[in-house]
Amino acid sequence: MSNASDLVVKRDGHVVQLEMRRPPHNFLDMDYAGRLADILESLDADPGCRAIVLSSGMKTFCAGADFSSPGAGKDPSQFYGQAMRLFRSKKPIIAAVSGAAVGAGMGLTLIADFRITCPEARFSANFNRLGFHPGFGMSLTLPRLIGEQKAALLFYTGRRIKGDEAFAIGLADELVDEGEVTARALGLAQEIATSAPLAVLSTRETLRQGLADRIVAANQRELAIQIPQFRTEDFREGVAAMAQRRDPVFHGK
Repeated sequence: MSNASDLVVKRDGHVVQLEMRRPPHNFLDMDYAGRLADILESLDADPGCRAIVLSSGMKTFCAGADFSSPGAGKDPSQFYGQAMRLFRSKKPIIAAVSGAAVGAGMGLTLIADFRITCPEARFSANFNRLGFHPGFGMSLTLPRLIGEQKAALLFYTGRRIKGDEAFAIGLADELVDEGEVTARALGLAQEIATSAPLAVLSTRETLRQGLADRIVAANQRELAIQIPQFRTEDFREGVAAMAQRRDPVFHGK
């Protein structure tokens, strides 16, 4: 099990906390997603682990993929190949979201069974604002959680919503003070860990039967649409506008 400085594993009884510490904003890439998946798979095989908390040791929960890196946006298939492994985790996961969860970072919160957040948090499915189709399986995971209508609104506008609105629409399960997010997530994990582990695992398996396969299939469709869109002028404009902190000017080409 990894315990690298940018991905710290902590254990308290039957609860394991995975804390992301990757400056500056916990950006995801193929390597980081793969290491997260490796840890989750090792915890699946660990009978002593009954619940998992995914948290951030930084102000940002996860700012998504880093489109400023060389070659970003050319072919995300390898990244998604690792990211899709996250949805096959067998143990209950609680995401402690006290900072921004943007794009793939918001997608990362959706691997969890539950999300604990605070009013200061920010959630954004900003793909369309960057000039391309949503990814990370979110075309399935987000409407499954909050409904097609609300998901469409978040996708089409790319708007950032605060933690209290995320709670109101069902994106988050609990809303607490900013300083209590991780503690509450750990508390919920401990509560789950007191239930019979075989019963929890089998119940989760029943509730999520076939879900990972459906998410992978949705992601394959997303990927097929994204790849040509990464070659458009609109994508280049969306990334430039984000870097320059201005509204994008798209031309549909």
